[in-house]
Amino acid sequence: MIFEAFIRRLIRFGDLTVVRPDGTAFSVHGQPFPRTRPADTPGPVTIRISDPAVFRRLPWRPALAFGEGYMEGSVTIEQGSLGDMLALFMINAEQSSLMRLPQWLGRMLRTIHQNNPIPRAQRNVAHHYDLSPKLYETFLDADRQYSCAYFATGNESLETAQAAKKRHIAAKLLLAPGQRVLDIGCGWGGMALYLARHFEVSVTGITLSAEQLAVARERAAAAGLADRVRFELADYRTVSGRFDRIVSVGMFEHVGVRQYRAYFDALRRNLAEDGVALVHTIGRSDPPGGTNAWIRKYIFPGGYCPALSEVMAAVERERLIACDIEVLRLHYAETLKHWRRRFEAHRAEIGDMLDERFCRMWEFYLLGCEMAFRHEGQVVFQLQLARDKTAVPDTRDYIAQFEAAHPLPLAV
Repeated sequence: MIFEAFIRRLIRFGDLTVVRPDGTAFSVHGQPFPRTRPADTPGPVTIRISDPAVFRRLPWRPALAFGEGYMEGSVTIEQGSLGDMLALFMINAEQSSLMRLPQWLGRMLRTIHQNNPIPRAQRNVAHHYDLSPKLYETFLDADRQYSCAYFATGNESLETAQAAKKRHIAAKLLLAPGQRVLDIGCGWGGMALYLARHFEVSVTGITLSAEQLAVARERAAAAGLADRVRFELADYRTVSGRFDRIVSVGMFEHVGVRQYRAYFDALRRNLAEDGVALVHTIGRSDPPGGTNAWIRKYIFPGGYCPALSEVMAAVERERLIACDIEVLRLHYAETLKHWRRRFEAHRAEIGDMLDERFCRMWEFYLLGCEMAFRHEGQVVFQLQLARDKTAVPDTRDYIAQFEAAHPLPLAV
């Protein structure tokens, strides 16, 4: 059987038992896991696959077949947890040549998958962000920060870590009262409102999500900041004007490789001569590749988390200067852990709002992403960019000094 041969070749570490639709089972017992922290090491896993179609599809499109099988309920976990199963497969996939063909195909086809002209970019954003605002309220912090938080110790609450992320970014922006700031991909408005309230700047936030736009405008009005914060339904390619500072948090993942030149051209075109930009994005420590097929189909169509090498090639071609690059490695894993626990706590409510299939899809999404940050090459890059190399101090001391002068919490 092709499926059984595939699993036996794939699983070199850990223990896996697979129960077939007829009730028979086979097991694979591998070596101890390499290079994993005890808290991240998956225990023995038993899965039951009740649909023969999953067996046929899995060797050829493993990520899509497992994800869809779990969503539909034809893949269930009988020993261990979904997190154990995902960690088991990710750790082994990282060590296996069996994944090279799917990875190669993903890279070859990514120019098609990531072709994001403005109309398609708007549809892609609506697919994920125009879901009910109540869904996001169930698992995000009160400020609705839907990006990697900053865990200085790892023991912070989600609210504190998200406030620390905003402060950390503000430090790198080197803000001064009266400056004009552009927020590309402003989400529900949290970063823009934070900067305007605490640092006396005016902010223009842009998004392609109609739902996010409505919420952001309501929040600005309720906070009494509508005179200093303006939100617009716009694409980064259509913005005109000069800004002293540009910030973009959790949006670059939606740009796609084919549009990198256009993105950084827009940054340079809209950034003042002495301006500073901060791009916060998920990336990969691996070489360039493609997007997980299940994530691309169900969660983030058109999305891609880049290698630093392909980002910097576009930065260099647009004659922007990288003043600072920081790599956050496990911060997003901790963020996703908080989101997942909150999602689980509200699962019944979400199931009533949407349905069981949606709940299983988002369980798979949140846990899959968390495990990717723990066991694969997913990281977060913070890129500080400028047109003039003198726009930023030569040492990083100013970041710590700023954070010491602005103790948490700094809430919106």
